[in-house]
Amino acid sequence: MNQFYQNIILNALGFRRKKAKLPPKQLEREFKNAKVEFFHLIRDSFFILLGVLSAGFGLKGFLLPNMFIDGGVMGISLTIAELTKIPLSILIVAVNLPFLIMGFSTISRQFALKSIVAIILLAVSVHFIPYPIITDDKLLIAVFGGFFLGLGIGLAIRGGSVIDGTEVLAVYVSRKTSLTIGDVIMLFNIIIFSAAAYVFTIEISLYAMLTYLAAAKTVDFVVSGIEEYLGVTIISDKNKEIRLAIIEKLGRGCNIYSGKRGQSLKQTDIIYTLITRLELAKLQTEIDKIDKDAFIVMHSIKDAKGGMIKKRPLK
Repeated sequence: MNQFYQNIILNALGFRRKKAKLPPKQLEREFKNAKVEFFHLIRDSFFILLGVLSAGFGLKGFLLPNMFIDGGVMGISLTIAELTKIPLSILIVAVNLPFLIMGFSTISRQFALKSIVAIILLAVSVHFIPYPIITDDKLLIAVFGGFFLGLGIGLAIRGGSVIDGTEVLAVYVSRKTSLTIGDVIMLFNIIIFSAAAYVFTIEISLYAMLTYLAAAKTVDFVVSGIEEYLGVTIISDKNKEIRLAIIEKLGRGCNIYSGKRGQSLKQTDIIYTLITRLELAKLQTEIDKIDKDAFIVMHSIKDAKGGMIKKRPLK
């Protein structure tokens, strides 16, 4: 990278000229770290911007014109907007603000600052961008309104922020109580949907649940993707053949652990590998070819990086 771009990156991340007095190796390391942070910032900003535009489209193109609501903090904002006629752009910021303040201590300062920027951008887009109204069909509104809103939330999470403070509240409460994050989100939404049934109608509340489910599934898809990884532990006397099959037939890497069987205390090698859900059937086929009695344990992996983990074409 030439000196011009180096100076842009260093200045953007607050480097001073005195850094030039550092030893060459340390200066090189500082620059490398700065370059990584700079490009991650650009990538995160791109995800957040796309998320804001998608969520705004879901709100103004589907939900708002038809008095539909969602779960979470967005559901509260939509409900208050319908009852008081306060602009949704103001409510998005106001209702999320306490949760973002909570995020400073619960998660991190950087996360909270990114989320504040994302939510302000969402409020601006909802207020100023003239999104077209797509349909008045209730089922399509619930499904696609939830889809685009969930897409926006998921992309914002990819960018290291949130545009709905429900997750921050869930993390905070889970640390203070025995409830899990999933339990808190579920209870929070039960209260919102019950209030919607009372304030509006049961029909609107039911459609709100459908909207929430569409949004939640879309968020899961965007954050985890179709290629969610599985960690697979394999114990077999034919571990050498299975190891070679994983490497040669699936093109995946694996780790080998030394262990003992519980009953016989016989020494054995234990194979551990990461695969996608789409590769699971092929792995089981290859293992059955070698040892039908192999002991296999699988568990979900939220994210994985490095080594031989990369996107591969399906075969």
